[in-house]
Amino acid sequence: MEDQTQQPNPAPEQPAQQPVPENAKWYVLHTYSGHENKVAAAIRQRVDAMHVTGRVFDLLVPTRDIVTVKRGKKEEVKEKIFPGYILVRMILDDDSWLVVRTTPGVTAFVGLGNRPTALSEKEVDAIMKFSQLSAPKFKAAFTKGEAVKIIDGPFADFLGTVDSIDDAKGKVKVLVSIFGRETPVELDFLQVSKL
Repeated sequence: MEDQTQQPNPAPEQPAQQPVPENAKWYVLHTYSGHENKVAAAIRQRVDAMHVTGRVFDLLVPTRDIVTVKRGKKEEVKEKIFPGYILVRMILDDDSWLVVRTTPGVTAFVGLGNRPTALSEKEVDAIMKFSQLSAPKFKAAFTKGEAVKIIDGPFADFLGTVDSIDDAKGKVKVLVSIFGRETPVELDFLQVSKL
């Protein structure tokens, strides 16, 4: 069985392949932060086991791709848009509410008082569009052979020449004269400015 805690799926997952009725609405569940995928899997299992597949249709842990820097390397990772929350599309009745609400890890439906509040189609569309945005791509503002000034890091205020550019990583290799020798230094785009 695949560990869903590491790779959240931004697309809705359907417990059963069936058409979704018009009266099915999206609701928001509050869960323990960091356990969204485990809770979604538990809900899917309970929906199947308790025979409410005709009333609970989609589960969504909204994520988006972002670029992070770890140990000096940029990498794309999936980030939860709403940590501690899951979206569920369902026909709300006593049975479906009970199955979902009593799933371990679900702390509450989001709503006023004891009544869950359905999301509007506009809100759901906005969440779907936001989760489909791709990570920003780096674009070099430099050309090979161009003279630049290092503005950040241990070589701040040094002048150098661009030797190579890595758009994918957002890095530029600059040749800096140290003790009379040209030494290549790899820097982020943000650490260098044009002269």
